[in-house]
Amino acid sequence: MKHGDFTELAKFYKDRPGYSIVLLECLKNHIFNSIGEGPAADLGAGTGKLTENLVTIGCKGFAVEPNDAMRMEGQKVFAERKEFLWSEGSAEKTGLAENSVSWALMGSSFHWADSVLAVKEFYRILVPGGFFTAIWNPRDIQSSELHKKIEDAVYSEVPNMKRVSSGKTVTTEEMKEKLLSGGYFKNILFMESPHTEHMTKERYMNIWKSVNDIQVQAGEEGFQRILNKIEEIIVAFDEIEVPYLSRAWTVQSCK
Repeated sequence: MKHGDFTELAKFYKDRPGYSIVLLECLKNHIFNSIGEGPAADLGAGTGKLTENLVTIGCKGFAVEPNDAMRMEGQKVFAERKEFLWSEGSAEKTGLAENSVSWALMGSSFHWADSVLAVKEFYRILVPGGFFTAIWNPRDIQSSELHKKIEDAVYSEVPNMKRVSSGKTVTTEEMKEKLLSGGYFKNILFMESPHTEHMTKERYMNIWKSVNDIQVQAGEEGFQRILNKIEEIIVAFDEIEVPYLSRAWTVQSCK
């Protein structure tokens, strides 16, 4: 398995959590009050977790995903729904028309993009004054003794592990450098909002199985040992309560 290749993980992605609806509602109200309501684009949409949240808050538009397996899973979810049009494309080359989107977003995927090329592409597809949001949804580990214990078990297997990004270590200074340095965007806004998901043990384990960077660094046998340790920790639970912290950085086009 390679970093960033989710082909073999797509089947587990349906069990991943969505993002904070409170945060997304606040951003939507800010954006559409500023420039009027228009199409949204979920870039690097994966299997549509953020796309589903955007439908929940009343958005319509485009879902763009480069990986065939991930996109197929998303299209299954949206087979009977017409709010978002699915297509193949990447952050750097979305395939969307110029000035066609009011709000572009990347959910837990901006760290995989070439930020220099991606920012230029966001600027191209956005309407004058349009907005881009990069959002992540890390577990709020420090708020839960259970999840601290699980995190310790993961790092006991791979002590020197370096996360590509779970979103919890991203800083506003880093995002300023990536989003503002080219002169295409302005007015960076940071927001975060906690939310909690209740899930079965099976769903919780599937979420772990969907994680790419840990599997790459642990190797197949090491990752199986990690899964075994987590299963041992949660064996007595009927349901897992997982705290998340959606964190988002939003900028406005200088058009």
